[in-house]
Amino acid sequence: MAEATRHELGRNDPCHCGSGHKYKQCCLVKDEEAERAARAKDAAQTTETAPEAQRATAPPAKHSTRQPWKGQQNTRGFGKLNIPRRSGGS
Repeated sequence: MAEATRHELGRNDPCHCGSGHKYKQCCLVKDEEAERAARAKDAAQTTETAPEAQRATAPPAKHSTRQPWKGQQNTRGFGKLNIPRRSGGS
């Protein structure tokens, strides 16, 4: 019921519990906590049922295309200029 109600109600609509308050001030936090707990429970069940399947997957293959920018280690941005600074105001 909370999941269906959550999608039908906006934050500023009257609350579904009948208190007369806005949904965001009354039951929004409770409904979000319930959804968060349900998602955590589902995630825990999926990790318990198939840990071997997660380990059996191979890492993704590396790019086979040539990427010349990967080998360069230019950390100075545009590079250092060998021009001396100008002094004086004019």
